[in-house]
Amino acid sequence: MHLIFLGTGGSWPCKEYNVPAIAVKIGSEILLFDCGEGTQRQFMISKFSFMQVSKIFISHFHGDHFLGLPGLVQSMNLNNRTADLAIYGPKGTIKTISTLLDLGYFSAGFKIDLYELNDNARVNFDKYYVGAFSVDHDVPTLGYVLQERTRAGKFNLDKAKALDIPPGPFYRKLQQGKTITVSGRVITPDKVLGSPRPGRKLVYSGDTRPCDAVIKNAKSANVLIHDACLDSTLEQKAHIYGHSTARQAAEVAKKAKVKMLFLIHHSPRYNDLTILEEEAKEVFKRSIAAYDFLEYQIKHAK
Repeated sequence: MHLIFLGTGGSWPCKEYNVPAIAVKIGSEILLFDCGEGTQRQFMISKFSFMQVSKIFISHFHGDHFLGLPGLVQSMNLNNRTADLAIYGPKGTIKTISTLLDLGYFSAGFKIDLYELNDNARVNFDKYYVGAFSVDHDVPTLGYVLQERTRAGKFNLDKAKALDIPPGPFYRKLQQGKTITVSGRVITPDKVLGSPRPGRKLVYSGDTRPCDAVIKNAKSANVLIHDACLDSTLEQKAHIYGHSTARQAAEVAKKAKVKMLFLIHHSPRYNDLTILEEEAKEVFKRSIAAYDFLEYQIKHAK
């Protein structure tokens, strides 16, 4: 699970950073959370390819979070994409995105499926699911949980040898959680596997004031990506416009007991993110003010 921040600012692009777009590579596919303007160019600068994006999750319909979609889709089309693309978002997604993608003399040469998600919705896939939850912004906004499926326990080679299990296909089947029969003996996976291991978990808050919904959904997450628009001296202003300060984001991370916090959606007023990162670290030491093209490998627990 490889995370790269393609855009970390808010409101409008500035010299230091682009508007929100977060890519997560899982296997051969990429999931994209929000798609601010210019996202396809950010992809081109990064080591990731926008042609691998299979699913896009839009948090809400403020322009800095979704106006990159037409450019991204047209760039995919011009590069001869044929694979389907799924786009998810809050109520209004089907009408808004359909209208947006219909602008100009353009039609995609691949299928685009649009889906609207409600609070507590879950979209299930083979190796993971994505859950949606409502947050506290000034327009309807969703946060997202990317949760990897529970993995089988570690394979114990010594136990397998003690049971006289021939190596090769039998080992693979047991690691896949399948029961095998060897010389008339039925051997279940639990005989050679350790306890099941939890999958990795990433949570994206979208734009939000600090709220219980993020704390609840981010419990014990490997990574929390949280709105941190302003520093604490501007807390009232942040609240008025539906955002959090860096300190408030850190307080959410601490309550949720996450492993790592990334601050995002910085106001263009900050040329230097040090003030945001330092005030977050006063509350939650594992805080990083994310910047464009920052990468992070989300590893399995040992």
